[in-house]
Amino acid sequence: MPTRPVSRRRPRFLHAASVLAVLGATAVAVTGCGSSGSSATTSKAPSPATLLLDFAPNAVHAGTYLAVRRGLDRKAGVALTIRAPASSTDAVKLLKAGRARFAYIDIHDLALADAKGAGIVGVMALVQHPLAAVLADPSIARPRDLAGKDAGVTGLPSDEAILSSIVAGDGGDPKAVKRVTIGFQAVPALLAGRVSAATGFWNAEGVALRARRPRTKIFKVDDFGAPAYPELVLAVTRQTLDSDPRLVRDTVAALRGGYTAALMDHSAAIDALTAGAPGVDARQARRELRALAFAFTNPAGEFGVLDPAVLARWSTWEQRFGITARRPSVAELFAPAVSQAK
Repeated sequence: MPTRPVSRRRPRFLHAASVLAVLGATAVAVTGCGSSGSSATTSKAPSPATLLLDFAPNAVHAGTYLAVRRGLDRKAGVALTIRAPASSTDAVKLLKAGRARFAYIDIHDLALADAKGAGIVGVMALVQHPLAAVLADPSIARPRDLAGKDAGVTGLPSDEAILSSIVAGDGGDPKAVKRVTIGFQAVPALLAGRVSAATGFWNAEGVALRARRPRTKIFKVDDFGAPAYPELVLAVTRQTLDSDPRLVRDTVAALRGGYTAALMDHSAAIDALTAGAPGVDARQARRELRALAFAFTNPAGEFGVLDPAVLARWSTWEQRFGITARRPSVAELFAPAVSQAK
């Protein structure tokens, strides 16, 4: 699922001391100190690598652009080229074809690709919370009130599961909701009154809707029974991970530095995003980053970490709501050690 245009359980912004602690650890990783074996400790030229985004550039990618603008990738021994996809299905195809070394992938798409034997592995969490939500007209007080109402979905299997999970989590009957396929048109469909609700991402469509209709309801999937899980992950092929682990580690270290810096300085992050992707609306991106900031880190204030216990709960939920026919294997699908390397 593409990243589209807050959890109430955690504050939106990191405490400065927490961020500084992470920044200090990141600096060690990026500069290659200690035992990381970073290529930055040699005079070898940075290894070129393409990083494919999951969707058109937006605030969730701000730390990526900041890492490149500040040269954190080259300091880590990697020369990253950021590319936006032509469609949401590009990531797996381009990774397998060797036309991209890295890609941000929706965790549901990663699970579905794994079910087809794609050989793609998640090596870093881009966010630590689900971004999926049901966005609703102000007249809808709670998800179960959607019984008998029209709800827009994109047509992707994961959307059906998100809608069902949220309605069922509020004690409602998902079968009583009338589903209307609207593609990726949640914002115009809701503003025009064509549907009473629609699936979307709270960090993009949710922010855009509230800018125009402040009383828009946002029902987040992890507020209605779903576990917290990393919606977007950095992925590589198993072949790349096995044959060039240093490249993977160095890229993760550079991105960790970029996002830690972005959380410390939102303005610099948005400047990097709009400079690297000139079509981005800076005002909208600032709104999105303010709403999204809390979701980039785990409870310990760390960016990028893949937690096996969190992923195990996600895996059970993934099968329960029918996104995958079998429970995804966390051990096969993720490499948590890479995300935790210092």
